[in-house]
Amino acid sequence: MTTQSLFMPVKEPAPNGKMKGAARKTPNRRARRKLATRQALLNATLSLLASRSIDALSVDEIAMRADVAKGTFYNYFKSKEEVFQAIRDEVAIAIRPRLHEERMKATTVEEFISCTFRTFFEYVAADEGNFQAIRRNTDTLRVRMDTPEIIAGFQELREDLQKAIAVGLFPPIDADYLMAAIVGVAFEMAERMLRRENGDTDEAARFATALFLGGVRALPHLPGLAPSSNGGTPDKAA
Repeated sequence: MTTQSLFMPVKEPAPNGKMKGAARKTPNRRARRKLATRQALLNATLSLLASRSIDALSVDEIAMRADVAKGTFYNYFKSKEEVFQAIRDEVAIAIRPRLHEERMKATTVEEFISCTFRTFFEYVAADEGNFQAIRRNTDTLRVRMDTPEIIAGFQELREDLQKAIAVGLFPPIDADYLMAAIVGVAFEMAERMLRRENGDTDEAARFATALFLGGVRALPHLPGLAPSSNGGTPDKAA
């Protein structure tokens, strides 16, 4: 599996010597080496998780795959569970700017909901291996959902909803509940989408959007099925 880098790149100095978008110095050689080692440990863990669960991995294996000493691992992470949490956090950091940018372009409720789901599903489809590894292991671990990075992602969606409500894009509804509903549906549908032979991100986004805008009655009907005549399993259309 090809593992994409999850670390947000350090901003390079502008021609005038000032940082682009951030008032911080370019990391020195030692700092860059530490960042590279940390990233190597993240990538090594992801590559091992492509075929195994986090429970089946050992710190020795992760260190060996990253080509560092076992003691070096503990300079960066307390446990293999902590490195897994770091992977989740980095993914959350990577997708947030794109989600926020797309939502800010919306001029209707439908556009806001649709772009949120479509952007998330496209991101997941492009990084399928990593997403599946994360979801598979999240089910077996008590992964923290209260880290600053994950909370920031939830908070950003809630704030975007509150802004949309304030300008009249959405009716005055509960932004917190709506945020939770969008997050839950997005993750569960993304997993189902990836299980399909030809998972279609646009189809998944349309389904989720229709569900949120109109409820179950607004969802597209599957071809070949008709309401049951006896209250049981739906009849196949003639």
